[in-house]
Amino acid sequence: MEIAYIPSPSRGVYELFGVIPLRGYAFCIIIGVFVAVWLGNRRWIARGGRPGTVADIAVWAVPFGLVGGRLYHVITDYQLYFSEGQDWVDAFKIWEGGLGIWGAIAFGAVGAWIGCRSRGVPLPAWADALAPGIALAQAIGRWGNWFNQELYGRETDLPWALHITSSTDGRVPGYYHPTFLYESLWCIGVAVLVIWADRRFKLGHGRAFALYVAAYCAGRFWIEAMRVDEAHHFLGMRLNEWTSIVVFLLAVLYIVLSARLRPGREEVVEPGASDEDTDDDGAAVKLDKKSEDEDSETKDSEGKKSEAEKSEDADEKETAEAETDSSSGSSESETDDSSSSVEAKDEEAESAKKA
Repeated sequence: MEIAYIPSPSRGVYELFGVIPLRGYAFCIIIGVFVAVWLGNRRWIARGGRPGTVADIAVWAVPFGLVGGRLYHVITDYQLYFSEGQDWVDAFKIWEGGLGIWGAIAFGAVGAWIGCRSRGVPLPAWADALAPGIALAQAIGRWGNWFNQELYGRETDLPWALHITSSTDGRVPGYYHPTFLYESLWCIGVAVLVIWADRRFKLGHGRAFALYVAAYCAGRFWIEAMRVDEAHHFLGMRLNEWTSIVVFLLAVLYIVLSARLRPGREEVVEPGASDEDTDDDGAAVKLDKKSEDEDSETKDSEGKKSEAEKSEDADEKETAEAETDSSSGSSESETDDSSSSVEAKDEEAESAKKA
């Protein structure tokens, strides 16, 4: 009895005006890239970088990542394209699915390094800012596999089972573990973990990115073990399981060594960006010019105030001098009048004696 399940799309391609193909897989990849750049830009600005730097470097990283992801998939699953009865041209049909995250990260790092060199930006700091955004991009991109009815696990009767209806490429219709959904939810958890750890421990010098890699590999290992699609095996495990183990150990080793050799976080992530601040909309504001204007206004007001005080002091001084002159003049006049009166009395006295 069917209680509940996750339905699969009847098709992964929709025609716009009956001419332009709109592919669900491609849309998920594009939306994921935009989310990664948007979040990475906000984190980069918060770290002291300029707005737009993340997008400029992503112009290099994204194409390299797509090429690397496709190469990894084609090399590790070469039988899908180069074995008897297969058409090697299909190796270029990236819209049909097939991107290996390991190749995407490796080649994307090469493209990011080129972009960082051109901007004078340290690659580890840029990677730290972008790390949770990459995890969210993967979470969104995995829904492209849902459109293509791929990446599912063993059969199950759980209420969240994925209903596969296609029978192409060896698929058997039925109800399976939705491993694409498990990985999508795991990647969201990884993004939250990296953001929290970065705020809590002030991760720097590539350690936030290494934490993302380690956490993703931990989830990819058990999710990969559930998948039933064709894959190469080594010592009883799928190739991607071994890759998850090796990359996980390398990421943890990097975190430990980096914390010892370069503790703390970069003080400057982009030369010259410390002279700029950003408003709520992410627009750059020149602090030097702002402070110069403020200093100029302060000096002008102080100068005007000083001139006014000098003018008041001069007026007070002139008033004081005038009062002093007036009082001294009055004193001299009184003295002269007094001496004249005395002389007149003496003359009258002498006249009386003579008479």
